[in-house]
Amino acid sequence: MLKGINPLLTPELLKIMMEMGHDDALVLSDANFTAMRLAAGKPVIRLPGASMLQAVQAVSSLLPLAADVPHPVAFMAVSDEPDSYRSALQRDVIAFITPELLPDQSAEPVERFAFYERARGAYAIVVTGEKQPFGNFILRKGVIGENLRP
Repeated sequence: MLKGINPLLTPELLKIMMEMGHDDALVLSDANFTAMRLAAGKPVIRLPGASMLQAVQAVSSLLPLAADVPHPVAFMAVSDEPDSYRSALQRDVIAFITPELLPDQSAEPVERFAFYERARGAYAIVVTGEKQPFGNFILRKGVIGENLRP
Protein backbone atom coordinates (compact mmCIF):
# COMPACT_ATOMS: atom_id res chain seq x y z
CA MET A 1 0.00 0.00 0.00
CA LEU A 2 1.06 3.54 -0.71
CA LYS A 3 -0.26 6.72 0.82
CA GLY A 4 -2.70 8.67 -1.30
CA ILE A 5 -3.24 5.95 -3.92
CA ASN A 6 -6.63 4.28 -4.15
CA PRO A 7 -6.17 0.61 -3.15
CA LEU A 8 -8.16 -0.52 -6.22
CA LEU A 9 -5.22 0.62 -8.32
CA THR A 10 -3.23 -2.60 -8.40
CA PRO A 11 0.47 -2.63 -9.28
CA GLU A 12 -0.43 -3.97 -12.74
CA LEU A 13 -2.99 -1.24 -13.34
CA LEU A 14 -0.64 1.49 -12.12
CA LYS A 15 2.05 0.19 -14.50
CA ILE A 16 -0.36 0.28 -17.43
CA MET A 17 -1.56 3.78 -16.59
CA MET A 18 2.07 4.95 -16.40
CA GLU A 19 2.93 3.31 -19.73
CA MET A 20 0.01 4.91 -21.54
CA GLY A 21 0.77 7.96 -23.62
CA HIS A 22 -1.27 10.97 -24.61
CA ASP A 23 -4.56 9.98 -26.27
CA ASP A 24 -4.22 6.28 -25.42
CA ALA A 25 -7.54 4.80 -24.35
CA LEU A 26 -8.35 2.71 -21.30
CA VAL A 27 -11.53 0.64 -21.34
CA LEU A 28 -13.31 0.14 -18.02
CA SER A 29 -15.75 -2.69 -18.60
CA ASP A 30 -18.53 -4.49 -16.82
CA ALA A 31 -18.13 -8.12 -15.76
CA ASN A 32 -19.87 -9.42 -18.91
CA PHE A 33 -17.62 -7.64 -21.41
CA THR A 34 -15.79 -9.77 -24.00
CA ALA A 35 -12.43 -8.43 -22.87
CA MET A 36 -10.12 -11.28 -23.81
CA ARG A 37 -11.37 -11.46 -27.42
CA LEU A 38 -11.38 -7.70 -27.93
CA ALA A 39 -8.04 -7.12 -26.23
CA ALA A 40 -6.33 -9.59 -28.59
CA GLY A 41 -3.08 -9.81 -26.63
CA LYS A 42 -3.24 -6.37 -25.01
CA PRO A 43 -3.30 -6.13 -21.22
CA VAL A 44 -6.47 -7.15 -19.40
CA ILE A 45 -6.64 -6.25 -15.71
CA ARG A 46 -9.34 -7.62 -13.44
CA LEU A 47 -10.94 -5.76 -10.53
CA PRO A 48 -13.66 -8.31 -9.68
CA GLY A 49 -14.74 -6.68 -6.43
CA ALA A 50 -15.12 -3.18 -7.83
CA SER A 51 -18.22 -1.47 -9.17
CA MET A 52 -17.87 0.71 -12.26
CA LEU A 53 -18.21 3.89 -10.24
CA GLN A 54 -15.47 2.75 -7.84
CA ALA A 55 -13.18 1.87 -10.75
CA VAL A 56 -13.77 5.21 -12.48
CA GLN A 57 -13.14 7.05 -9.21
CA ALA A 58 -9.87 5.16 -8.66
CA VAL A 59 -8.55 5.51 -12.21
CA SER A 60 -9.53 9.16 -12.60
CA SER A 61 -7.77 10.01 -9.34
CA LEU A 62 -4.48 9.63 -11.25
CA LEU A 63 -5.28 9.57 -14.98
CA PRO A 64 -5.60 13.00 -16.62
CA LEU A 65 -8.31 13.16 -19.28
CA ALA A 66 -7.48 14.37 -22.80
CA ALA A 67 -8.11 18.10 -23.12
CA ASP A 68 -7.78 18.30 -26.91
CA VAL A 69 -10.86 16.29 -27.90
CA PRO A 70 -14.57 17.02 -27.46
CA HIS A 71 -15.29 13.60 -25.87
CA PRO A 72 -12.47 12.23 -23.66
CA VAL A 73 -15.03 9.88 -22.10
CA ALA A 74 -17.19 7.44 -24.05
CA PHE A 75 -19.78 4.99 -22.81
CA MET A 76 -21.70 2.12 -24.39
CA ALA A 77 -25.17 3.26 -25.40
CA VAL A 78 -27.97 0.97 -24.28
CA SER A 79 -29.37 -0.94 -27.26
CA ASP A 80 -33.01 -0.40 -28.26
CA GLU A 81 -33.26 2.83 -26.26
CA PRO A 82 -33.40 6.44 -27.51
CA ASP A 83 -30.03 8.17 -28.02
CA SER A 84 -30.68 10.32 -24.96
CA TYR A 85 -31.25 7.34 -22.63
CA ARG A 86 -28.81 6.86 -19.73
CA SER A 87 -29.01 4.03 -17.21
CA ALA A 88 -28.73 4.89 -13.51
CA LEU A 89 -25.14 3.59 -13.59
CA GLN A 90 -24.27 5.74 -16.59
CA ARG A 91 -25.83 8.80 -14.95
CA ASP A 92 -23.84 8.19 -11.76
CA VAL A 93 -20.51 7.77 -13.56
CA ILE A 94 -21.11 10.73 -15.86
CA ALA A 95 -22.09 12.91 -12.89
CA PHE A 96 -18.87 11.94 -11.15
CA ILE A 97 -16.59 12.48 -14.16
CA THR A 98 -18.19 15.69 -15.49
CA PRO A 99 -16.24 18.00 -13.13
CA GLU A 100 -13.05 16.58 -14.67
CA LEU A 101 -14.14 17.70 -18.14
CA LEU A 102 -13.51 21.09 -19.69
CA PRO A 103 -16.57 23.29 -20.30
CA ASP A 104 -16.75 22.36 -24.01
CA GLN A 105 -16.34 18.60 -23.38
CA SER A 106 -18.84 15.85 -22.67
CA ALA A 107 -19.16 12.10 -22.35
CA GLU A 108 -20.12 10.48 -25.63
CA PRO A 109 -22.63 7.64 -26.06
CA VAL A 110 -21.31 5.05 -28.52
CA GLU A 111 -23.43 2.35 -30.15
CA ARG A 112 -22.60 -1.15 -28.85
CA PHE A 113 -20.74 -2.53 -31.89
CA ALA A 114 -18.94 0.77 -32.52
CA PHE A 115 -17.89 0.65 -28.86
CA TYR A 116 -16.40 -2.81 -29.44
CA GLU A 117 -14.37 -1.40 -32.35
CA ARG A 118 -13.02 1.40 -30.18
CA ALA A 119 -12.21 -1.11 -27.44
CA ARG A 120 -10.10 -3.10 -29.93
CA GLY A 121 -7.91 -0.03 -30.36
CA ALA A 122 -7.53 0.67 -26.64
CA TYR A 123 -4.24 0.32 -24.80
CA ALA A 124 -5.76 -1.99 -22.18
CA ILE A 125 -9.04 -3.22 -20.73
CA VAL A 126 -9.97 -3.21 -17.06
CA VAL A 127 -12.73 -5.69 -16.22
CA THR A 128 -14.64 -4.67 -13.11
CA GLY A 129 -17.15 -6.63 -11.07
CA GLU A 130 -19.96 -4.40 -12.38
CA LYS A 131 -23.03 -6.49 -13.19
CA GLN A 132 -25.09 -3.74 -14.86
CA PRO A 133 -25.31 -4.45 -18.61
CA PHE A 134 -23.97 -1.72 -20.88
CA GLY A 135 -21.78 -0.55 -17.98
CA ASN A 136 -18.73 0.11 -20.15
CA PHE A 137 -16.63 3.26 -20.45
CA ILE A 138 -13.54 4.43 -22.32
CA LEU A 139 -11.26 7.11 -20.88
CA ARG A 140 -8.71 8.86 -23.11
CA LYS A 141 -5.50 9.89 -21.40
CA GLY A 142 -4.37 13.48 -21.51
CA VAL A 143 -1.12 15.16 -20.55
CA ILE A 144 0.31 16.76 -17.47
CA GLY A 145 2.68 19.60 -18.09
CA GLU A 146 3.22 23.29 -18.49
CA ASN A 147 1.56 25.45 -21.14
CA LEU A 148 3.61 26.21 -24.22
CA ARG A 149 5.92 29.14 -23.69
CA PRO A 150 5.84 31.94 -26.28
